[in-house]
Amino acid sequence: MRVSRATAALLVPLAALVLAVTACAPGSTAHRAGAAAAPEGLPYDVRPLLQPPKKYIGVSRPKAPTSMDPVHDWTRMVGKQPNLIAYYAAWDDGFDATGVRNAWNSGALTVVSWEPKDISLTRIADGVSDDYVKEYAKAVRILNIPVAISFADEMNGDWEEWGSTETTPREYVRAWRHLHDVFEDAGATNVIWTWSPNIVEPGTHKDLSPYYPGDNYVDWVGLVGYFTDWDPHSFDGLFGSTLAEIDRFSQKPRLLLETGAMPGQHRKEHVRALFDGVSASRDIIGFAWFDHKARADWRLATDPEGVAEFRRLAANDLYGFDVRKAR
Repeated sequence: MRVSRATAALLVPLAALVLAVTACAPGSTAHRAGAAAAPEGLPYDVRPLLQPPKKYIGVSRPKAPTSMDPVHDWTRMVGKQPNLIAYYAAWDDGFDATGVRNAWNSGALTVVSWEPKDISLTRIADGVSDDYVKEYAKAVRILNIPVAISFADEMNGDWEEWGSTETTPREYVRAWRHLHDVFEDAGATNVIWTWSPNIVEPGTHKDLSPYYPGDNYVDWVGLVGYFTDWDPHSFDGLFGSTLAEIDRFSQKPRLLLETGAMPGQHRKEHVRALFDGVSASRDIIGFAWFDHKARADWRLATDPEGVAEFRRLAANDLYGFDVRKAR
């Protein structure tokens, strides 16, 4: 599900980034040394964030987290501050260090859905964009705040430029591994690598394993799936086939990276199904609601009953924690 990228990322000149990072030191000293330090410090240890005892409750809204106003508005609406904020970045966008820092200072982790438009995965795998990737990785390393990156998500669908009709699973994996290795070589180990297929058609089986880069290259499995009027109205009915398929080849924590419920008579029921399914699974660490008007109006505020149900269920102490204090 996609929206305009015009405001999704803020290009930050490297020199300004260095000055900003050294002037601003978010995070707790109880974290691993170097959590908000200059490049010579140790990389942030993201391991406590990978499978925390409480759930992530997240959102994607236009202009966030470069601006936190949409996040504050969401918090007032649902009664709980999100601790996961997702945004979309096009290939050649600069790293939004300001947004990542904004989110972190509010106790939230940022997820970047990085979309390789106008370049083939083969060219990325062959290193054609390495100057850009190295600069991006260096900026991530200098900021030294945890950030999740979901590269070329929904790769198993046929609607994206990098999808199943435009490239092969082999080239997808090759591009993913190359990107990962460039970040590793730059010392940007503060990244949580999030592999994010679209859910398979409910009740069917589709082999996703050829797209999987491997456990050494993935930290989270980040599913993309939405409740609609025509799909199953239960959590297991919508996500069960995909979760069972992934169980065959990966035991990495699952995150519903991009989800929502179509407005209408079923939204309240779908909100309840979403929370019930995430709450019941130890493997699913949380979700991010796609609060945009796209092919459907996924904005929660369009349905007062849906808002009320979301607010009621989000009050559960299982949801939400300050990511800066994760142990």
